[in-house]
Amino acid sequence: MTAAAEPDLAKLATAIADERRARMLLALNDGRALPAMRLAAEAGVAPSTASEHLRKLLDAGLVVVEPEGRYRCYRLASSEVGALVESMSLLAPPRVVRSLREGTRADALRRARTCYDHLAGRLGVEIFSALRESESVVGGNGDEQDVAYRLTGAGRGRLDELGVQLPAADADGTTAVRHCVDWTEQRHHLSGAVGRALARRLFDLRWIERLDQPRAVRVTPDGDRGLRSTFGAAVVVR
Repeated sequence: MTAAAEPDLAKLATAIADERRARMLLALNDGRALPAMRLAAEAGVAPSTASEHLRKLLDAGLVVVEPEGRYRCYRLASSEVGALVESMSLLAPPRVVRSLREGTRADALRRARTCYDHLAGRLGVEIFSALRESESVVGGNGDEQDVAYRLTGAGRGRLDELGVQLPAADADGTTAVRHCVDWTEQRHHLSGAVGRALARRLFDLRWIERLDQPRAVRVTPDGDRGLRSTFGAAVVVR
């Protein structure tokens, strides 16, 4: 058997190390497939230039392309790529806000956004905090470093009542819960299968809806009431 070669980190880093390609990856980190024209606008380049950048991301295995009618749409290749983008966002310095439009966009992302297939920003952090405070989720430690969380039986019942399609419980009735460190809030938000199922249900209930810009979401008036009732008065992001 041929020994596995060391990972080519330089090739991966080269694919990402361009501001225009980085903007495309960020735009795609809301889990949806977007047409090349939309990604060109997000990157601030002409469609012909965008095609070249997208080819480099394809060659690096960071995105995949899907035909949708007359269009070719691109999405992140996997949840692992989404986690990579979020982790890099946590370490990267903030971009300088140079206009009112950029400031408005940044505020929207901080309030509530998707992180690939789950909720992030202040909304995601507050929901996770409410689950922990009610002991629906247990685990963790004071400094919020390398921790393991579990959804309790009571927590499962709470989310079941909301209609969240949860993965099967373990023998003890609890469920492992994954988390991300939120890059804007520097605290944990819910991710993994439970986070994905919760986000999907909140969209289905129309408690949250997407804004025009990629990743950004807003809480609807129904969602305001529903989130308060389900998770507590602290979870209000408008």
